[in-house]
Amino acid sequence: MTTAAPVSGTRTTARVAGTFYLITFVSSIPALILLGPVLHNADYIVSGGADTRVLCGALLDVVNAFAGIGTAVTLFPVVKRQNEAAALGFVTSRVVEAAVILIGVVCLLAVVTLRQDLAGSTGADTATLVITGKALVAVRNWTFLLGPGLMPAVNALLLGSLLYRSRLVPRVIPAIGLAGAPLLVVSFIATLFGYLGQVSAWAGVLTVPVAVWEFTVGVYLVVKGFNAAPATTAVDRPVR
Repeated sequence: MTTAAPVSGTRTTARVAGTFYLITFVSSIPALILLGPVLHNADYIVSGGADTRVLCGALLDVVNAFAGIGTAVTLFPVVKRQNEAAALGFVTSRVVEAAVILIGVVCLLAVVTLRQDLAGSTGADTATLVITGKALVAVRNWTFLLGPGLMPAVNALLLGSLLYRSRLVPRVIPAIGLAGAPLLVVSFIATLFGYLGQVSAWAGVLTVPVAVWEFTVGVYLVVKGFNAAPATTAVDRPVR
């Protein structure tokens, strides 16, 4: 009877954290598809537009950003028992990633606003609008590279090392993240200097291990929860 509540508490924490991880997948992949018209059409700002579709994609990106923060905030009380500095670093990296994603969202919302308010209006400078639209999309593309393109590597190194040492999940899961993080950094650097396109076969291959790590840890936490370990014991121990 004295251990039922603590076990239930860590099980709930694991499920919530795992759910947040899965939400990042459910939201980020469709968002990229929905944002296609504004990302791949240089004249979107002066064209007929697909604003509803773009707004839905932007909303999913917002959900993705806050779900990412949710993973860190939920896991922090557990993993800080292993290394509080690394756990705090994980929270910080997730917040930075979310902030960068939201900057990109604001840029695309600005494109939609300009298209609705100025495109086609009397006296509107079409050429200037197109240049402005391209600039805003360019900023969004850079945020995509710096946010989802780089920060997951930092997240994998920080959280992966914590989970690997604590054995809160099977070691093979964080090992995938720890192995994939350097590959993602390589992809980031190669894209930064123009050797790879942001959407290319090689960039996709280098991204796969970190994507597998995040999806696997999400599924494991939802289905199995945390393994018995000192980190969970310390969190669950009642105050006397």
